[in-house]
Amino acid sequence: MPNTHKANLLAGLRGRFGELHKIGGSQSLFVLGADAARVYIRYSKVHAHGRTFFGLRDVDLRQLEGHNAFLCFLVDDGSAPLFVPYADFEEIFRHTEPAKDGQYKLQLISQGDARELYIARQGRFNVEGYVGYETLARTLNATRLREAVDLTHSQVQTLLGGIGRAKGYEVFVPANDVGKLDWSLTEQFALRRNIPAGFKSVQDILSEIDIVWIAGGREAITGLFEVEHSTPVYSGLLRFNDVLLAEPNLTRFSIVSNDTRRAVFARQLSRPTFRKSGLSEVVSFLEYANVVDWHARLIKGAKNERG
Repeated sequence: MPNTHKANLLAGLRGRFGELHKIGGSQSLFVLGADAARVYIRYSKVHAHGRTFFGLRDVDLRQLEGHNAFLCFLVDDGSAPLFVPYADFEEIFRHTEPAKDGQYKLQLISQGDARELYIARQGRFNVEGYVGYETLARTLNATRLREAVDLTHSQVQTLLGGIGRAKGYEVFVPANDVGKLDWSLTEQFALRRNIPAGFKSVQDILSEIDIVWIAGGREAITGLFEVEHSTPVYSGLLRFNDVLLAEPNLTRFSIVSNDTRRAVFARQLSRPTFRKSGLSEVVSFLEYANVVDWHARLIKGAKNERG
């Protein structure tokens, strides 16, 4: 039976970008125009607990190297496709081994209000900034550069706070950082002044984490973010590890940094201590540019709702 989801995606690509061709007779690899971009389409049904499963063939990934190339993840729940720049993850795949069938195994995990890409033995990576055709469209315009190149630590904190607030969460920022937030980046909102009760054993650690999202009505911590701007990625992972060992029910931990440190994150996460604690299964990497995209998309949606 024809895959209508894939057919609709191909029609959407042609409608937006024009000519589209298969690469080497593949049913999954496509090139836009005169090699303006390459797209590797992977499809999965949504299984229990919102999980999806994908296999990326090593031989296909080689066709993407050196090109303006994207991994396109498509699911059957009606959500917008993801267009993940292959260059952002090329080093990750280079440092891991495919399964015996020659495929890298991935999962797309929906965690309520965010999507994360899990790469076997490499960790979880936030992909909210890659939703929709715009990610692909902007690479086809050479005059448009990715944002967030010069963001400071405090500016990233501000945007993460704005994202949390747009999602309806209360936001906690360490007291020493509050005065450094850049309110020119997002609409100013009231910050929470304390960590919820019930986390006494790690209260001091939580109060130093860069951004904490809290579901106020339930007094539940829903997200922890460490911005590793100049500090080692390892230090943030250790802090998360201590929290997870004391509070195993917390499930969203994110290291936030620039794109060049994604591979460092994956290498550090392979340490036995993080695998034994289970942190390697629940922590994700979030790139600065994705923070900007995620924030812009949420704010735009909120403005549209207000009319």
